[in-house]
Amino acid sequence: MPGNEAGPSPSHARARERTALLREAGRAIFSDPAFSASGRQSCASCHDPARRYNPPNARDVQLGGPALRDPGLRAPPTLTYLDRVPPYDNHHFDSEDEADNSIDNGPTGGLTWDGRVDTGAQQAAIPLTSKFEMANSAAGVAAAARKAAYASTLRAALGNDALDEDAHAFAAVARALAAFEDDDAEFSPYTSKYDAFLTGHTQLSAQEKRGLALFNDEKKGNCAQCHRSTRGLDGTPPALSDYGLIALAVPRNANLARNRDPAFFDLGACGPERRDKAGQAEYCGLFRTPTLRNVALRRTFFHNGKFHDLREVVEFYVTRDITPERWYAKDARGKTIAYDDLPARYHANINRDAPFAEQHPGAAPRLNAQEIDDIVAFMQMLTDGYLKTNPYRDRRMTDRSSNLVGRTFSASSRPRSQIWPHPRPR
Repeated sequence: MPGNEAGPSPSHARARERTALLREAGRAIFSDPAFSASGRQSCASCHDPARRYNPPNARDVQLGGPALRDPGLRAPPTLTYLDRVPPYDNHHFDSEDEADNSIDNGPTGGLTWDGRVDTGAQQAAIPLTSKFEMANSAAGVAAAARKAAYASTLRAALGNDALDEDAHAFAAVARALAAFEDDDAEFSPYTSKYDAFLTGHTQLSAQEKRGLALFNDEKKGNCAQCHRSTRGLDGTPPALSDYGLIALAVPRNANLARNRDPAFFDLGACGPERRDKAGQAEYCGLFRTPTLRNVALRRTFFHNGKFHDLREVVEFYVTRDITPERWYAKDARGKTIAYDDLPARYHANINRDAPFAEQHPGAAPRLNAQEIDDIVAFMQMLTDGYLKTNPYRDRRMTDRSSNLVGRTFSASSRPRSQIWPHPRPR
């Protein structure tokens, strides 16, 4: 009846309050080095807020471990826009409101390079105890939580006994970090120039227009096959990734300590960190496609940190199989070792779609120097901060602040050119 509108229910209001408390604690934990074995490393050490949670420097991988001397296995990805990543699935189908849900897109999703975890709390727990990252134990994390000035905030959010047992305290820390990383305004702001363009708030320069067209053109860059650049049918802003797992045959990084062992290979979805697909050849060499949002703030690219220049990354895409001698190592006789970071038995997994299609020594690259510059100019538009606020919020975005346990995932992939399984994954 008019005048009788009910406000939020007590349970809903309490959930919002708990989420706010968890985020407050998570924000503090994120920058607190007390949660590392060294006492000198925090989450922010590898995910710099000033760089939109990308690595703070140009190191191939970051250092960690008890004395901050142990190199990591992989370059830290950005933590922005993780709310758009769907849960891992061997056979992912697009949502009805965004793409063609009849297409089997194959391995897709998961919050890590190899897709092995799905929730923010699971992801946050990994670096806390990884021996080459923060290198702590559950007991050590629990002890740090009890000593922290914000311990009372965690208890207020999760109960007075939330920190009593080590396992529960560790879970509370992971949940707090997940709640912080689920803050849309901080981690999914959608405030780039490209978002301003898509919502009619600005125009593109001539070079940016050319770059966008080349990015989308299947006969040129074809970047949008994996880095979707258009809004969903329901108006959802593009995530600039379909989050599929793909084998790009990135060159071996000789600077990584583990790669000094010629028998060691980081095979992504089939190991060494992910173990449930060990021995399943069709998943070897596959790594999750990252979002290109804020990519211009990175100084380290790909899972192994091999590249340090965004333009060079594009050059690799358009000349990988045209000038392999530029990218790959040589054997003792001076012969180029094609795809030198992936054993030959997995070469069938390597992506051959455009711009890799029809590449061979002597072929003409699909992009010339000017066109590469144009695409880079477009990707520089994807950095957040051009707008002050999210231009989509009034139209589409919803408040998820009461979601304490799970996430609302929105797949953002477009149909791939082939259907999984097939001889050459995407």
